[in-house]
Amino acid sequence: MNKPSKKYPHMGANNRPLPAYNNLEFINSPDARLIRVMCEFLEPMRRFRKMAVRDTIVFFGSARTLTPEVAKKNYKDLQQKIRKQKNPPRALLQQLESAKIQLDTSKYYEDAVQLAYLLTRWSKTLSDGKRFLICSGGGPGIMEAANRGAKKAGGPSLGFNITLPHEQAPNPYISPELSFDFHYFFVRKFWFAYLAKALIIFPGGYGTLDEFFEMITLIQTRKIEKALPIIIYGTEYWKEVINFDTMLRNQMISPEDLKLIQFADTPEFAFDFLKKELTKHYL
Repeated sequence: MNKPSKKYPHMGANNRPLPAYNNLEFINSPDARLIRVMCEFLEPMRRFRKMAVRDTIVFFGSARTLTPEVAKKNYKDLQQKIRKQKNPPRALLQQLESAKIQLDTSKYYEDAVQLAYLLTRWSKTLSDGKRFLICSGGGPGIMEAANRGAKKAGGPSLGFNITLPHEQAPNPYISPELSFDFHYFFVRKFWFAYLAKALIIFPGGYGTLDEFFEMITLIQTRKIEKALPIIIYGTEYWKEVINFDTMLRNQMISPEDLKLIQFADTPEFAFDFLKKELTKHYL
């Protein structure tokens, strides 16, 4: 093999110029950015065709949501630690308060697992068992819960990871052949939107809000023309974070815009709604 020279990256060790596509110094340079972008479009597309992936149900939500088991253990450990002290420091009490919040929100992890399980079990009863595959952002929290639910039901699922300064490793429940690691956010967003036939928005922060508003804007402006039902999961959380009624009252959105979303608080309700909508529009 003509390995690159240490002194001249474009030359091989045998003093012969490398083909441009083997010149990693060039491939990773700003000049080759368009090539790298195209790779993140073409390589996933090739795998989707090979695996007969036609469409997905996308789960968005916080990467910080803990499993009920971990959240409960953290809370109990802190309780025991505080009981052993006559005058526990304020910092420790604040940790307990934070752990209680994490314990309360861990219900969303459990619900995401169950909803993904129900959807995957239903998907497997369809003609080829490759419709409406669960897709997540590939990381921990709600993303992990979605992939975990699909695996629990014995079905494949996708994970669209993203390269970040603080490493985010793919969660262990993604189907290996459908695990991706994107560098460019906009290409990752394209694949979320292009394959999606439904969205489920669990409680989350900036990233979740970004994905939700971007997708619903594309739907509202009809840049996305396909039917794309959206579940907003966790009514109490989302109505405190986003005051849709205020937006409507001030005529910043129309009554029709509110019909683009459906609130849900149980996996069973969300599943029944999505099954009905997907059957009506795609089956």
